[in-house]
Amino acid sequence: MQKWREAEEALDNIKVEGNDRNEEVHITGYAEGLHCIGLGTDAAVFVHDKAPGLAFKLYTDEALHKKSREREVYKRLEGIPYFPICYGEGRNYLAISYEPGPTLMDCLLQGIEVPKQVIGDVEEARRLVRGRGMNPRDIHLKNVIIQNGRGKVLDVSEYALEGDDKRWEHLVWAYDTFYSGIAGKKLPLWLVDSIRNGYNKLDEAGSGLEEFAGRVSALFSRFLK
Repeated sequence: MQKWREAEEALDNIKVEGNDRNEEVHITGYAEGLHCIGLGTDAAVFVHDKAPGLAFKLYTDEALHKKSREREVYKRLEGIPYFPICYGEGRNYLAISYEPGPTLMDCLLQGIEVPKQVIGDVEEARRLVRGRGMNPRDIHLKNVIIQNGRGKVLDVSEYALEGDDKRWEHLVWAYDTFYSGIAGKKLPLWLVDSIRNGYNKLDEAGSGLEEFAGRVSALFSRFLK
């Protein structure tokens, strides 16, 4: 508990600020031993040298109402091995298990091969989430990690919301359609960003997906020459 308290005192020196453009948060402040390991649109995630095994999700003031919602989701997910464990909360943060491993985005950039097992694990995780009466959405390249060849999902903040953003379904489609040709290859950031920006312009139903696939195929063909 003392180690947790020291991390909390360090977090008090950090300010996480959002914006109205749905972009990543901005961080100000400094505390010795505290390290930022992830940025989102509502929060940033930190680890502290004196609290190994824990990660702290620190929310913007505007997103504090989402903290309670996410805490409740974690309670309902207890016992499912494909997600982190939430150990508790403070005024503006959740304390969750630190989960090491490359994200799917890291894998594309670093040439780490993504086994089919990881895709299957996320599919199973989504099935179990639905079995608990929730909606597994907002699953994308930056919040799925690989641990010992298995998949794990990091961000559960939208599971209490309605609607299907199709992000995971489209990722599975892309894996089945393109991945065999680029598996194990390091992709440049500009290429990944170009594909991601093009995808973000599609509507939620994925209209224009076939045309988009053609553009992606052309990009890959030029890159792989």
